[in-house]
Amino acid sequence: MGKGKYFYSKGEGNDGYIKNLEVLSYCDMDGTCGMFQMALYRTESGRYLLYGACFAAGPDGVGIMISDVTDPRNPVFIKKWLPFDIDEYPTTSIPKLQIADDKLIFALTSGSGPSVLVGDRAKMKSLQGIMIYDLKKDPENPEYLGYWDCGVPYSMGVHRFMYNGGDYVHLSSEADEFEGLIYRIVSIADPANPVEVGRWWAPHQYIYGVPGREVDHSAPHNPDFMDKGWLHGPPFVVGDKVYCGYCGDGLYVLDISDIRHPKALGNLKFMPAFSSRLAGARTHTALPLVGRDLVVVTNEGERFGFIKDGVVKQAQAMNNLHMVDVSDPTNPVLIAEFPYPEVPEDFPAPNFNTYMLAEGSKGGPFGPHNVHEPMSNKPWLEQRTDVVYDCYFAAGLRVYDVSDPFYIKEKAYFIPPNPTKKCFPFPGPMMAMTEDVVVDDRGNIIIDANSDGFYILRKTYED
Repeated sequence: MGKGKYFYSKGEGNDGYIKNLEVLSYCDMDGTCGMFQMALYRTESGRYLLYGACFAAGPDGVGIMISDVTDPRNPVFIKKWLPFDIDEYPTTSIPKLQIADDKLIFALTSGSGPSVLVGDRAKMKSLQGIMIYDLKKDPENPEYLGYWDCGVPYSMGVHRFMYNGGDYVHLSSEADEFEGLIYRIVSIADPANPVEVGRWWAPHQYIYGVPGREVDHSAPHNPDFMDKGWLHGPPFVVGDKVYCGYCGDGLYVLDISDIRHPKALGNLKFMPAFSSRLAGARTHTALPLVGRDLVVVTNEGERFGFIKDGVVKQAQAMNNLHMVDVSDPTNPVLIAEFPYPEVPEDFPAPNFNTYMLAEGSKGGPFGPHNVHEPMSNKPWLEQRTDVVYDCYFAAGLRVYDVSDPFYIKEKAYFIPPNPTKKCFPFPGPMMAMTEDVVVDDRGNIIIDANSDGFYILRKTYED
């Protein structure tokens, strides 16, 4: 489905914008589904397969996409796959996934957050937790191994999580008696019978610790809820340390030398100076640069496709990527800010905060989304710690040189052309929104564009 080396246009007046990158190919999958998070897998025979979490709830649900990206100039869509009966579990969807040790693990959400449950619960069954599959025998037709339920039906279930192989999966997960997602550690040593072995939460999350508190696990994520401290994740594990993007609480650094009893070491808040009220996770990701005592922390922006005209009535706080020194994990220190994404000279707006918002808006909750996440037990991924890749929603892919953590430089960008269709029923403008980025060990950069398939790119500059 590749469209040619320099393809980045969808017709006259609908071009993409590119600097120091080349587009190797574009794949619209089958034209009917978009992706949220992606995971790459290299088979024993050397094939590179891309798996995408494509949600599922509703009659047009998709579940998981599988494509072959062995030849980056000619990606091949293989199939869509829904690993449960949507009629039996009508509110369940798949937002995230991870692959390591020949295992595909994906998260299940069943009615909370952005996809609020609609309908009579008494007539519905739901899945909320993780499912585990084996890829080694037949990666195009994964073999079911097991399911772990978070124990809170009709909730957000499990959102972001980390799996770097071995026995433990590190989850941001709902849990009974807690408000918002907490850190839960699940052993999959026996994949058919996963079991929780440890957990940690911010003290204020315990529902009986605050007088008069009532918790509805299936309630929508409104701005007041987003301001609170809960684990967006993933909980990113390096050795016996865990780095957590904890929404309104900012960055937490934990010690899991005793995996059954994680304990907090340090905390750094980013609100109120950073994080827009109308944006997503107040603190989204905490990505450690392994071996450098540095963590890249992100405040999520928002997809302008979520925003109806007239909603933005005042200026929104800045959402950004931050460089944090964690050489003393008990005292994380903010040492640098990433630069505002470069605006192309011929871009149809003076900046990304006002791009496609209603006239008179003060500037939307613009900001970053997912970063490329190197992991030691995934050798098919680029493992560099001097480069950071971020999908910046409307600002597209951004590539940063972080070799000097105090002087961060943007090196390249790619803003895809706007889509010509919508896969998700968002109320706002139809515009290109980059969601996730994965970089393979060959230097190929894969980004997905929400409603509009995925692109494969390469750098054209010398590092």
